[in-house]
Amino acid sequence: MKILYFAWVKAKIGQAEEEVVIAPGVTDVARLIRYLCTRTPGHAAAFADLSMIRAAINQEHVGFDHPIDPTDEVAFFPPITGG
Repeated sequence: MKILYFAWVKAKIGQAEEEVVIAPGVTDVARLIRYLCTRTPGHAAAFADLSMIRAAINQEHVGFDHPIDPTDEVAFFPPITGG
């Protein structure tokens, strides 16, 4: 699975993207986040406050309960505001 990180999420993790082989029990965005938190302290720091994280699968905004597939591209980024 290709995972992309943007803005300060990328800075905390220390990379813009990575390829991850997910375990069979990782079936939605929330479980993916829990799995990613175990990878490095940077991942854990980036996902420490989930109210500050948004997700997209295949370039479509989704909630944390959205199912994932190993062929998906998943992106994580902070909330975006405009004006």
